[in-house]
Amino acid sequence: MKTLTITTAKKNLGQWLAAAARGEDIGIVAGADIIALRKVEVESMDYVQREYGATSAELDRFEKAVDERFRRERKAGRLMTLDQVEKGLGQAHTH
Repeated sequence: MKTLTITTAKKNLGQWLAAAARGEDIGIVAGADIIALRKVEVESMDYVQREYGATSAELDRFEKAVDERFRRERKAGRLMTLDQVEKGLGQAHTH
């Protein structure tokens, strides 16, 4: 494991993060501890639950509310489908 002081890590943080992302063992010495830099896979549901403490029931309610809002916006003509956008862009390029 490559160990770095906080000062050294800060100077080239991008380099050390890239090395950790490639799978290299990188640690930063913080007092008596060594803190490892590691790449982790994050799924949006996991992230919301971990970072914000959202429950599965709250996420389900949020998803339903967003779906309903999109349905209303689309019905009111304030949203376009990808096909509509592409069609509009195609017409703009032919003029």
